[in-house]
Amino acid sequence: MLDTIKVMIEAVQNISVIDVVDIILVTVLIYQIFKLVKTTRASQVIKGLIVLLIAAMVSSFLQMKVLSWILTYILNAGAIIVVVLFQPEIRKGLEKIGRNRIFETTKNLLSYENILLYEKAVDELINAAQSLSKSKTGALIIIEGRTGLQDVEETGTRVDAVISSALLLNIFEPNTPLHDGAVIVKKDRVSSAGCFLPLSQNVMDKELGTRHRAGMGISEESDALVIIVSEETGIISLAEDGKMTRYMDTRKLREALERVYGLTKTTKNQKSRLFVRRAKHGEE
Repeated sequence: MLDTIKVMIEAVQNISVIDVVDIILVTVLIYQIFKLVKTTRASQVIKGLIVLLIAAMVSSFLQMKVLSWILTYILNAGAIIVVVLFQPEIRKGLEKIGRNRIFETTKNLLSYENILLYEKAVDELINAAQSLSKSKTGALIIIEGRTGLQDVEETGTRVDAVISSALLLNIFEPNTPLHDGAVIVKKDRVSSAGCFLPLSQNVMDKELGTRHRAGMGISEESDALVIIVSEETGIISLAEDGKMTRYMDTRKLREALERVYGLTKTTKNQKSRLFVRRAKHGEE
């Protein structure tokens, strides 16, 4: 007993600052991995791998040579298994790292014209969502973020028009060719309509249909903001980063859209300063 305690004390004394940092980083990495996959089917696979690991340890302890060899062989191939089974989750995680703001080298300062365009785009999106909700017209609107959606755009019909509530209402009019697809919005323009989206494979509420599953799917694979209007209830939902918020009112919807378009308080103050500066110089 005393020898064991002595060994433990010596081990603690030999721990360096680098070892502590190493342990902390590994702990954070493991936590982030579990956080990433806990709401996906991958969580069940991780539980299965843990069971196999425990079974391998028990079989080795009991000297069950054949079973131990099989389980050890499976676990040794774990890296390949993880890459194959967790491909969507790995891709999603790498995309999140790539979208991290530490990689942005310049400040995203908007011009006076862009601020006006984006404010109008937000108003048009809100008006369209409210009108679609009142008439219980199903709709799926994707506002592109930093992740490009070119592959999704190519599945639909090219539009390339300035965004307006009237345009969106016409696109989602029932019994029209583009009604069942998704609309892709880039900044202040409707890029494509009638687009097909990847469906989410995660567990969702049974009352949510294909339109909601498609909205969740694209939000899991990109940083897009997705507005979903239910055809059955008229409820407005918002999907972002693989999470869905239902029963969106005008205030919450505006806050989300202004955040995506970069219309923060700083931007609004910037707009006021630019307006005053233009007024002084006699610009319209």
